[in-house]
Amino acid sequence: MSVFDSLIGQAAVCRQLERAACERGTAAMSHAWLFTGPPGSGRSLAARALAAALQCETTDSPGCGQCHQCRTVMSGNHPDLTLMNAEGVTITVEETRALVGESYESPSSGRYRIIIVEDADRMSERTTNVLLKAIEEPPAFTVWMLCTPSLDDVLPTIRSRCRHVGLVVPPAEDVAQLLVSQGVDPQQALVAARAAQSHIGRARGLVRDAGVWEDRQQVVREAVSVRGVGDAVYAAANIMEILDNATKREADSPSSLRGASDASDAATSSPTKQSRGKKNADDPELAEFKRQLGIAEGQNVPSALRKQVRDFEEKLKKRQKRQSRDSLDRVMIDLLSVYRDVLIVQLGGEVDLMNIDFESDIRRIAAESTPEQSVRRIEAIGQARERLAGNGAPLLTLEAMMVALRPQG
Repeated sequence: MSVFDSLIGQAAVCRQLERAACERGTAAMSHAWLFTGPPGSGRSLAARALAAALQCETTDSPGCGQCHQCRTVMSGNHPDLTLMNAEGVTITVEETRALVGESYESPSSGRYRIIIVEDADRMSERTTNVLLKAIEEPPAFTVWMLCTPSLDDVLPTIRSRCRHVGLVVPPAEDVAQLLVSQGVDPQQALVAARAAQSHIGRARGLVRDAGVWEDRQQVVREAVSVRGVGDAVYAAANIMEILDNATKREADSPSSLRGASDASDAATSSPTKQSRGKKNADDPELAEFKRQLGIAEGQNVPSALRKQVRDFEEKLKKRQKRQSRDSLDRVMIDLLSVYRDVLIVQLGGEVDLMNIDFESDIRRIAAESTPEQSVRRIEAIGQARERLAGNGAPLLTLEAMMVALRPQG
């Protein structure tokens, strides 16, 4: 099985990457790549597949998926592969400088030193400028791969120096087929794939975890039940409580100590996972970190180790803030899909509904409102996402959005 077989609904991209892999070691080989595509399209997976093909031991058809090089790259354990997944709201200058430093280290076992930045859109202009020189003139043994939602998410100076790979939203049927191949009931797989808007990690989370599915059900029910301002404020508080409960459930599970070992699922499979988090003092990761330093539970941190513990606490805070905003944004994306379905019904569009499990509510809202009202609701959700991205207060942003979703006149 080729490493490119894991790219669902991306036939054109597979062909492009297969051709690129055959160019390895030649003058035509590009050492800087930019992968773009909507969330869930598989940007980072495509980057990893190309990385595996570049390191592959096979000469005639790189990317066999069977050799040691392919397996270790795809699992993220290859010694010459660096995966950068932003833990904070932004990627810092210090983190970027560390990546640039790694890019000048010769590969130890593979052909190339490959650096994949999964959230390049989280770099500020100042941070990107640190990266510019390394991408413009990389060592012959280094390959950079940046992943962003769109071309506009990186500076033109970076964009012009990278070879572009554009991914598309895979068909829901293809995502459902993937879930079926993993043992999921076909009908359940299709409902999950549509509810996830073809986001592979999200769809997988919906069918694997009953709690994730129930969280989404509760969130959508809160939104479609709003009748007035009081209901809207109450619904916003309930949604934030759902987020908190999901966080506690995640923290209490044994997997909470694994960190970000499966970023595609951990960050996107649920709108509620790891949202606001416990205080650092109660965080299982912090407790485990202290244990590794030899600090017993309840023991004061020795002065020699305080800086290490403080830095780790700061790292957790940044990650929790990012996860909080990402999870709330996921809620808003789910609600966007609901009102998209309402507008489709109102306009008589012959398009499959995304939220099959809420079809009765969608048709009720469509009958009680006008297409103009649906457009205004969609715009209100989009505005809330912009406010959240601009560091708006999560609860206030959510309350304002829910008020805008209430029935009008």
